[in-house]
Amino acid sequence: SHTGPFSAIAELIDNAYDTDVNAKQIWIDKTKIKGMECLTFMDNGNGLNYKSMHRMLSFGYSDKKVVKGKQPIGIYGNGFKSGSMHLGQDAIVLSKSENDLCVGMLSQTYLERTGASEINHVKWVYTVFLVIALVLMEEHQASLRDILEHSPFNTEEELLTELRAIESSGSSTGTRIIIWNLRRTSSGKPAIDFITDRYDIRIPCDDLDSSDPDSKYSLRAYCSVLYMKPRMQINIRGQKVKTQLISKSLAHIARDFHKPSYVVSFMSINVEGSSCRRRNL
Repeated sequence: SHTGPFSAIAELIDNAYDTDVNAKQIWIDKTKIKGMECLTFMDNGNGLNYKSMHRMLSFGYSDKKVVKGKQPIGIYGNGFKSGSMHLGQDAIVLSKSENDLCVGMLSQTYLERTGASEINHVKWVYTVFLVIALVLMEEHQASLRDILEHSPFNTEEELLTELRAIESSGSSTGTRIIIWNLRRTSSGKPAIDFITDRYDIRIPCDDLDSSDPDSKYSLRAYCSVLYMKPRMQINIRGQKVKTQLISKSLAHIARDFHKPSYVVSFMSINVEGSSCRRRNL
């Protein structure tokens, strides 16, 4: 579970940040599709094939591995599900890998409309031959019908248009996530604020406490200190996030020395801190 929208958004950023995806950039934005306000994420990573898409949409499964000595962030297989479903009731994932164009949907609205008693993710896969020839597999026809009926995209051409948008990142591969029916508070107000700042996504708050850090209310500030060693550019609503190195922005740094009785030499241990309570800090 998540304490707020920013930790849920961080889960989706983590998926692009992991070394197996190897994205160099991620774009987070707001858009309207057929009158519905949507939150979008797009990266220029390696993309997902059918097997990877299936595993990402399955609960409690992760096949992330150590790549070049770097430990993956997501190891429990629930990051995308918990993050996307905290932000909205419905999410569609469109991805281009070297050989596949894949579309998957995770939808609470779908369950309510169909009266299903368990969560079933529906997926649709195009297999790419010679880059331009697209063939829809027979076993995915039912999934395609469900996606076209229960998502904002009602034709195959509309889905393909969203897949082509991935190429606008300058990469032939990548993943695009669109979340709609966005979360609202118990009072019925939107849980995230797109209006206050044209180039930010904020947590609505009527009474700002001057002692609170900006990262509590501003996604841009939150993302600027998200990683100790940033290796991916984060763009929010068309503008690049200026990252800060936590180790160089602390007010005070303390060093302590510990010398175990069974070790002849001693080592220096740096102790660092941050206001962000995240696993990868």
